[in-house]
Amino acid sequence: MDKLRAIQLFVRLADLGSFTKVADEVGSSKSMISKEVSRLEESLGARLLHRSTRNLQLTPVGEGYLQHCREILIKLSDAESYIQTVQQQPKGKLRINAPMALGVTDLSRLFAEFMRQYPEIELDIHLDDEPIDLIEQGFDLGFRASSRPVDSAYIGKPLTSFSYRVCASPSYLARRGPINTPNDLADHNCYIYSYFQGKQNWPLAEGIRVKGNLKANNTIFMMEAIKAGLGVGFIPDFVCRPMLEQGDVVEILKDVDRPKLTLYALYPARHHLPPALRRCVDFVQDWFLNPNNRSQTS
Repeated sequence: MDKLRAIQLFVRLADLGSFTKVADEVGSSKSMISKEVSRLEESLGARLLHRSTRNLQLTPVGEGYLQHCREILIKLSDAESYIQTVQQQPKGKLRINAPMALGVTDLSRLFAEFMRQYPEIELDIHLDDEPIDLIEQGFDLGFRASSRPVDSAYIGKPLTSFSYRVCASPSYLARRGPINTPNDLADHNCYIYSYFQGKQNWPLAEGIRVKGNLKANNTIFMMEAIKAGLGVGFIPDFVCRPMLEQGDVVEILKDVDRPKLTLYALYPARHHLPPALRRCVDFVQDWFLNPNNRSQTS
């Protein structure tokens, strides 16, 4: 029995609560995962999990064993990180979660350059706007663009900031009339981003409640409807920048106060960061510090 692999599988079972999810994650079968964990229990002479058709539950012994297993895996990773640091050749795999719109705009160019510079680092990138638990889903690194403080369960390193733009097409404004103050938005078709923390309250000046006939979980999708002259959007500049530069849409209410959108790198707190993770975070921060990178369109 490969006890280290069995320990790794046990920890992922505790995180995900499903043999099927762990099997999918490691590319094995549900029955093989179950057998490996059963062998671990036999070698220990203790039951770690209560199994049922609906869920898994740690036994009291399993809960204590889990904490020790997490410490073992962290120390093992730190030992491997030490070797990589000494050799100055970051290697390994990074599982990264990032917002969809940012991933297909700025981050797509950023990570293309990163892979050119660090070909020994394997990237597994998932683009998704829905908030998730990075640790539970097995991600090493996450990127979050937020106008509010990030979850204190993680190290949150600010990388750069973006601005929000209120966008509409010239044809929409010609048809529906000008928008001179935030209060004017109450009479317009304003699109709602599903995961926007303020929901239907746009943080312009003292705040304004809006309504409209489109709610979507992707701002790039929303921009196409805005470009078509169908509504107004409150959009991060990394999404609307190309259309603004091309004149497909225009920015309105430019002088009205609004919060900045800060991009954070999120990763679990630990004593030593793996070299690949440290190099990735530093690379992203340096990339955004170069104004030429920020000014390019996708």
